[in-house]
Amino acid sequence: MSEHEDNNAEVTEDAAPTRKRPRPGERRLQILQTLAAMLEAPGAERVTTAGLAAKIGVSEAALYRHFASKAQMFEALIDFVDQSVIGLIRQVTDREPVGPNQAARIVALLLQFAEKNPGMCRVMTGDALVLEHERLQERINLLFDKIESQLRQSLKGLTTDTPTADAQVAASVLVAFMQGRLQRFARSGFKRLPSEHLQAALARIL
Repeated sequence: MSEHEDNNAEVTEDAAPTRKRPRPGERRLQILQTLAAMLEAPGAERVTTAGLAAKIGVSEAALYRHFASKAQMFEALIDFVDQSVIGLIRQVTDREPVGPNQAARIVALLLQFAEKNPGMCRVMTGDALVLEHERLQERINLLFDKIESQLRQSLKGLTTDTPTADAQVAASVLVAFMQGRLQRFARSGFKRLPSEHLQAALARIL
């Protein structure tokens, strides 16, 4: 082989594509994004680690290098939901004065969040957590407790004879309304949107 041919061989070897291994943080994010995408499938069955690994194209052992268990994967999704919900509530409370309009705006934003993130909606309803570790459902219950607490604060300015008691009742009704809308969205295969006739519905409650 001539020197010219040797050089060509070196160029060919250098040009051969090399498969980049994702960084640990990138793989972790990919796992969570894939899990959320699998939950978005209408009528999706319970997600298994085998199905999740196959979807990503890795072994189950590779999943467990980033998460100790499937429950931990769901906890990471719940963390995302929790942070998103708190962030949206803060946006409203920073801009809107206390009162029924503030409460209505919080409900609207949270339902819009679920509408844009169907996989997260199934986490919020608990549908995706059936047969998973019970602490996951406890965390979702805690999330809705936080939302109800904020709605009570938002409604304390009600001009009624018993504003505190009425705020508690109204906040409870709003949370039940939200949960019902989310359940209907998930169980309709994401066809019945949570925002459907929303302003008219909130006007009847508030």
